[in-house]
Amino acid sequence: MSFSSLVQIAISFRSSAQFGGTMGRHIITCASYFGLISLWLCLVNLAAAQVDQERAETYFKEAAIICQRDSGRLWGISLCGPMVFADARTRTLATNQPHPAGDWPRVLGFTNAPLEWGGSRWAAYMWDFTTALPTPRARREFMLHELFHRIQPDLKLITLTGQNAHLDAVEGRIWLRLEWRALSRALDQSGEDRKRAVSDAVAFRLARRSQFANAAENERVEEIREGLAQYTGIVATADSRADAVASTIEHLASAEQQETYLQQSYATGTAYAVLLDDASADWRRSVRSDSDLGQLLMAALDVTPFPNVVEASMRYGGMEIRAEEQAREERRKALVRELQNRFVDGPVLLVPSGGGGTFNAQGATPIPGAGTVYVLPYRMSGDWGTLEAMEGVLINDDGSRRLPGPVHIDGATLTGDGWKVTVARGWSVSAGPRSGDYQIIRDPSR
Repeated sequence: MSFSSLVQIAISFRSSAQFGGTMGRHIITCASYFGLISLWLCLVNLAAAQVDQERAETYFKEAAIICQRDSGRLWGISLCGPMVFADARTRTLATNQPHPAGDWPRVLGFTNAPLEWGGSRWAAYMWDFTTALPTPRARREFMLHELFHRIQPDLKLITLTGQNAHLDAVEGRIWLRLEWRALSRALDQSGEDRKRAVSDAVAFRLARRSQFANAAENERVEEIREGLAQYTGIVATADSRADAVASTIEHLASAEQQETYLQQSYATGTAYAVLLDDASADWRRSVRSDSDLGQLLMAALDVTPFPNVVEASMRYGGMEIRAEEQAREERRKALVRELQNRFVDGPVLLVPSGGGGTFNAQGATPIPGAGTVYVLPYRMSGDWGTLEAMEGVLINDDGSRRLPGPVHIDGATLTGDGWKVTVARGWSVSAGPRSGDYQIIRDPSR
């Protein structure tokens, strides 16, 4: 699997990771780049999962070399900082500096995300995810992506999570694919040809956003939060400008091949940021949490959107894209009916929001009015306990989860169709709002 494919599968979702107390709930993304678990994570044996100290030290040195080479060039402050690789199952870790004594943070080993530990903000990495990346370049981009997230609060570039279900709707996907293709062409060209491609990209962007309520804001905040992190990983790691451009084009091409587009701010945000590097040398000093990267690029290049989006789409295979997306929609409708029966209409276990963990975005399917079903392995840990779901979980917009019943209860252990939940002390299981449902609630006495 290529690095770009892995990024688009794995980047997209991060759940309830604490980001310096200010980041709030992530439904990534990875965000961060890599707040996800992939299928291999559930197949490796425990011995293989243990953190290899010597190998970890090599990775720390790789990151340090890149950070030192950057020397604050990109963002005006160093990307270097505390890093920790951890495996939650074997309770092993490695750090690039002495770590605080006492208990681990609860989410350590469950997520790729910044976390507070001993009064410092650390970039935390899942060991299995890190070692499964296919190339050294992939690993380095990943590590620098997360190191950017560590300094993101200091840059005042924190945004809330955007709710971008529209990116998996037919019209959302069509115009997003067209935007990606235009951005790729812009990156590969210069001068007036680049301006024309950027004009097309922005026209497709506006056409999409005009069809969905709040789409512009939801996309914008994700591009700032995650797109800038991926941009940093790519540009800081690249050996040259041409290398950074080639990697960005690769990410755009791979993004289009993914099953779901729910969290595709990474590729889009990176492309606009890399183009801004050529158009406006100091754009990183003026970008803010409320900026729109597309608008910044239009202003820097003095371009306006191409007025006829239908005509423009013909330059990028618009008719073929529409035919492909309409055929996909018919397949999607049948899948939604199946998932509706399993995760919504039938008995379920309701699991509270909160906690930190990882899951795979591949095959994510929104169910209108209910949430999004993720059908590949999902692991989560929170105050309420731990959850492992091997065959899917539904995540509501408020971050709570649904697991399909019937529910089997054995003390603090709950099991069902492909999942297991262990309820923490201070929490209990009670009847849910419907007959056959159960829910995890905090003990009233607590």
